Amino acid sequence: MNGTQFKVLGKDGKARLGRVETAHGDIDTPAFMPVGTAATVKAMRPESVAETGAQIILANTYHLMLRPGAERIEKLGGLHEFMNWQRPILTDSGGFQVMSLADLRKMSEKGVTFRSHVDGSKHELTPERSMDIQRMLDADISMAFDECTPFPATPEQAEESMQLSMRWAERSKDAFVERQGYGLFGIVQGGIYKGLREQSADALKTIGFDGYAIGGLAVGEGQEAMFDVLDYTPGFLPEGKPRYLMGVGKPDDLVGAVMRGVDMFDCVLPTRSGRTSQAFSRRGTINLRNARHSDDARPLDENCACPACTNYSRAYLHHLVKIGEILGAMLLTWHNLHYYQELMAAMRSAIAAGNLEAFAAEFADQQARGDIEQL
Repeated sequence: MNGTQFKVLGKDGKARLGRVETAHGDIDTPAFMPVGTAATVKAMRPESVAETGAQIILANTYHLMLRPGAERIEKLGGLHEFMNWQRPILTDSGGFQVMSLADLRKMSEKGVTFRSHVDGSKHELTPERSMDIQRMLDADISMAFDECTPFPATPEQAEESMQLSMRWAERSKDAFVERQGYGLFGIVQGGIYKGLREQSADALKTIGFDGYAIGGLAVGEGQEAMFDVLDYTPGFLPEGKPRYLMGVGKPDDLVGAVMRGVDMFDCVLPTRSGRTSQAFSRRGTINLRNARHSDDARPLDENCACPACTNYSRAYLHHLVKIGEILGAMLLTWHNLHYYQELMAAMRSAIAAGNLEAFAAEFADQQARGDIEQL
C-alpha cells in the first residue's frame, strides 16, 4: 500500500491518540513539528532537536526552492541527508510564503508567478511544480498547493479563494508521485464560514488524501474565532486520517485544538520566542529580559530536564540575553522546544488514560497562576 498510514490508538472525547507511519519513521500524535524553514531549526543542531523528543520537523518549499534550490538538494541526497535529520519531514507547499513574502506576484488559474524576496529573480509556482519540488526534497509528507485565504474575507472572497484551492488540490494529487511511506495532505480552506469549510472538506475527501490540514487560521482571527472553526471542521474530515492545524500555536491553542480533534501542529513560536528572550513554562510565559531575574540563582523551571534548566540559572540566562550572546537564544530555544514536546507527550498520556479534560483544567490553572515569584 502506498502513502503514509495512520492508526487511531485511543480516544478521549474528540481527542485522538494516534500514530502516523512514514518512510523515515513513525510520529506519535498529537504531535508538534518544530519549524525548520530553510533546512535548519534556528539556533538548534538537528541532534538537539531530536533530543527534545521531536519526531518530525517542517521545512519550506518556497525558501528551499530559492536557496539552495531543490535540484541541488536532490543531488546531495535529499533533505534528510542534506541537513542530517533522518526522521520524518513535512514540507509546506510554498503557497503561504508566495502570498506573504514574494514581490510583484501575479496569480492565475495556472499558479503564481512572483519575484523572489531574496534577489528579485522571477519564478513560477504551480501545483505541479510544488509537487515536483517536494518530491526532490524527499519530504515524507507533502502539502497540496493552495492559496491561504486572508483574514478578514467576505463570504464571496473566501469562497472564490477556497474553490481555487480545491482545483489546485486536485492538480496536486494528480501530480504527486505515490511511493511507499510518502503521503500528500490536502488543505481545508473557507475562512470562518462553516458552510465553506464543509464544502472544502467534501471536495478534498472526494479527491482523496493521506491526511487533511486545516489552513487559513492563526492569521489574525483570534483564539475564540479559531476555536469556533475547530468546533466543527475536524468532524467534516475522515476519522481514519490525521488532521493537521497549520501554523498553530501558543500552548493553550494546542491544548484547545487537541480537545477538538486535531492531531498535528507546527508553529515558529517556540523558536522565535527563544530568540526574543521569551520562555514557555508550566507557569506561563517568562520574559528573561526582566530585571527581577538578574540575581535569581534558581533554574528557569525546576521540573524541566532541558539543558537550560538543569545547568544554568535564571541569572545567567538573563545575563546572556541582556548582552545579546548567541548562547542565550540557543538555550531558550532548546527549552521552549523541550517544553512543547513535553506538553504533547503529557496530552498523549492524558488521552490514553481518559483524563484529558482534567489535564486541561490543571494546565489552565497553572498557566493562570503565572511565573514563580522571585525569592
